[in-house]
Amino acid sequence: MAGVGSYLKKHTEALVKDVGIEPACELTGKSKATLGRYYSDSEEHADRFMPVDAVAALEAAASYPHVTSALAELRGITMSYDDATRNSAGGINSDVIMLSQRFAVLMGEYNQSIEDGIITVNEAKRLLRETTALQKVLIEMKLHLEEEST
Repeated sequence: MAGVGSYLKKHTEALVKDVGIEPACELTGKSKATLGRYYSDSEEHADRFMPVDAVAALEAAASYPHVTSALAELRGITMSYDDATRNSAGGINSDVIMLSQRFAVLMGEYNQSIEDGIITVNEAKRLLRETTALQKVLIEMKLHLEEEST
């Protein structure tokens, strides 16, 4: 459970930072300190996790459902966005171009990160950010392909 807890805390932190700490406090009714405890990797806060209603409130304001996505990934579930919330501009050709660009950026980040043989925490965060962006493009591509197949 320790690995899962750490994984969820990292995604909780990404969610709070996506929304911004001040807006997150307003949306959840929680203090900065309380929000910090939800993603703290300190042993004393290892069993503290953000309540589901707070996650839902933050994900409604976030650019990406970080915690929901993490939970889905832990169960091997693939998520799709609702048509009402996605950007349907472009099509499959735009998706392929965007996918190529994002993958190139990810590989560039990886190459730079692994250069010294060690991936630092900051490098891992950058790789995670690029991987998440790539995942978003893949979801858009999947939805465009589903539209074309019906």
